[in-house]
Amino acid sequence: MRVLAVTGYKPQEMGIFQPNANEIIYIKKTIENRLIGFLEGGLEWIVVSGQPGVEQWAAEVVIDLKHSWDALKLAILPPFLEQESIWPEQAQERYQRIINQADFTEAISKKPYDNPGQLRAKNDFIVMKTDALLILYSEEQEGTPRYYLQAAERKAATAHYPIYRITPDDLQQTVEDMSEELDAFEE
Repeated sequence: MRVLAVTGYKPQEMGIFQPNANEIIYIKKTIENRLIGFLEGGLEWIVVSGQPGVEQWAAEVVIDLKHSWDALKLAILPPFLEQESIWPEQAQERYQRIINQADFTEAISKKPYDNPGQLRAKNDFIVMKTDALLILYSEEQEGTPRYYLQAAERKAATAHYPIYRITPDDLQQTVEDMSEELDAFEE
């Protein structure tokens, strides 16, 4: 696997309403752990559309990992031009910082938003251009990532396209591991 798409919930879908909420630390650490395993297997590119939440957090993890993994590259493929125009200011600022550090950025549709078909086209396009998907999603908690998952499942039905999941249990394990590390450090 050389090219991995990463997606997941938007912040409000996870009950996260502050841009620096503690939960983000655990989500980013879980993503980092998964990405390091893939990097050790030859991963070169991470692709996200740049939407707030898991995709922006994953992009920040990639930017940090690039200091240790010189070959790692980040691509941002927004579904349409000016996707950030409707986001809260802090999400726009975070997106700009990520865009400025990406290795490749290009909108899939060369015009601003005009219909929901652009979002489906984005999911299909990114799945078509990648070798696998890493998704933070649980069937017990519906949300927008299900559309991305459906695109990945369509591809997986006819081609080799692994779908790797980050589950609530994975996040809980990270919380426990980090808590144990902190306890050991404080002793």
